[in-house]
Amino acid sequence: MSQSVYDDHLWIEELNTEDLTEMVVVYYESVDAVRGHDPNTDAEDANIKTTLRTKKNESHTADSRFYRLTAVCLGLLCVLLLTATIALWIKLYSLMTSKEQLQTNLTIERDQLQTSYTNLTIERDQLQTRYTNLTTERDQLQTERDALQKRLSELEKHINKPEWRYFNYSLYYISTGKKSWSESRKDCRQRGADLLIIDSREEQDFIEALRRGQNAWIGLTDTNTANVWKWVDGSAPTTEYWGSGEPNGVNEHCVIISEGSKAGKNWADYHCSNLFAWICEKRIFE
Repeated sequence: MSQSVYDDHLWIEELNTEDLTEMVVVYYESVDAVRGHDPNTDAEDANIKTTLRTKKNESHTADSRFYRLTAVCLGLLCVLLLTATIALWIKLYSLMTSKEQLQTNLTIERDQLQTSYTNLTIERDQLQTRYTNLTTERDQLQTERDALQKRLSELEKHINKPEWRYFNYSLYYISTGKKSWSESRKDCRQRGADLLIIDSREEQDFIEALRRGQNAWIGLTDTNTANVWKWVDGSAPTTEYWGSGEPNGVNEHCVIISEGSKAGKNWADYHCSNLFAWICEKRIFE
């Protein structure tokens, strides 16, 4: 029986697990109870039990070390996971903060760009309006220049004619023949001028010297409305140089500069059909 027990011991030792060890101990105790007490067998069994309990203790110690090592590894793994989680959370929070800041900056830049675009659009419209105005002014100046050039050409043409006299931006012509007021005006228009309009004392004095004491039609009449005197351009006289008692005639609607009147006060009204010399005026700048 001892040999059988020993063989069982070898088989159990090969298993080397805590549960089987417990089973072996229970088995030997049961055998002891069945077979009685043999001194040799009891000693052998005691040794076997001691050996089994030692292995059991060693197994408990190894398992305890394994469990502690496993617990330490799990603890370290948890620490690493926690550290990684915290690091990832911090990184995520940093990214979210950076994203919000970037969105804020982009919104500010977008608003600034929109404001700049609006201002540039306004400036573009202002420049376009200014360009249009300058183009219009240029065209007007071009037209005025052409008109001025034309007038200068006419001025040169008339200056080269001895019958025309220049004074204060106007050219003057005094006829050598005599005609009615309407015929005299017709002649002036054919010359590119009209009957004389006097609007200053200086011009009155100049005409006084030009006419050389003879009677001459000027461009003043009240044919449209009696006693409402108008120049041939439709304007009312700004200065008047009527002679003494003038105007005084019935049906006398046209005006001459009279030879017998006092210088500077020598306008007189006559019948428009009377024949007198006439004075034409061509204004260079109108």
